[in-house]
Amino acid sequence: MHKPLVSLLILALLLSGIACSNNPPSDPKDAVIKLFGAMERNDQGAIAHLLDIPALMGNRDEDYALQTATPRVFRNPVDILEDLTGDGLTKKRWFAMQRVIGAAEVLGDSAKVEVSFIDKSTNTQYYNKFGLHRVNGRWKIYAFKTLSPAGQ
Repeated sequence: MHKPLVSLLILALLLSGIACSNNPPSDPKDAVIKLFGAMERNDQGAIAHLLDIPALMGNRDEDYALQTATPRVFRNPVDILEDLTGDGLTKKRWFAMQRVIGAAEVLGDSAKVEVSFIDKSTNTQYYNKFGLHRVNGRWKIYAFKTLSPAGQ
């Protein structure tokens, strides 16, 4: 009589664990960490799921690839996904540096996550705050904002 109850309890725990693993990250910092993992795997589907691509395409004032004087204009979502994977300029530059993910600041349904890129050859730190907001209960990155190159 106890075996079916124990089996049912174990099944319920397993199912709840699976359900929890499929939930969107509750911490915006997790979304940033997942972005870098997806970039490393060249997983454009996962990247698209983590980004607010229309918002990124609307940014025409700054280039998030670092070390570029003139902002690039992305004409479609594929351009952004290709830039963040494979031989894309942003992926190459970000992955050539040490990446440090710092504190997250959450204000309701928006957040900022500190991300620094450190170029050890020039001893330059590019300090950023990625902008995120909740879209359908999921944190999405809508901006890669370079605040300043520190140490210059």
